[in-house]
Amino acid sequence: MAGSSLRKNKRRAMSDINVVPYIDVMLVLLVIFMVTAPMVNPGVVNLPTVGGAKVQSLPPVFLTIDANENVIVRKDGEPVQTLNKFELGAFARSQAEKSAEQPIVIAADKSIKYETVMDVMSKLKENGVKRVGLAVKSQ
Repeated sequence: MAGSSLRKNKRRAMSDINVVPYIDVMLVLLVIFMVTAPMVNPGVVNLPTVGGAKVQSLPPVFLTIDANENVIVRKDGEPVQTLNKFELGAFARSQAEKSAEQPIVIAADKSIKYETVMDVMSKLKENGVKRVGLAVKSQ
């Protein structure tokens, strides 16, 4: 009988963790983040204003590099002349002398090596062209 009374009075250790308070805290945090998320606007940028900025008046000159690595000069969408690697430097010098601020945009075929496009860009920069850009097709 003494053994049975010991079993009744002896308490067993509870080995379970009560996770209900943790769930309550997480749900409250979730509601707080859901309410405040639409109020945060990270995409707003306050740009500085410039009083003396002038509008770009010169249309760009397009250099098209086709699949055969021919460089074609286009003005107003019409092909003007075809250049080789040696004529490109002279063309760039003449453009820089006319107007160094006139942009030149390079439109290269997709199959052209990156190295070829970079060679054309460096040739333009070496000969005084200040503004060089790349044309891409939007998706």
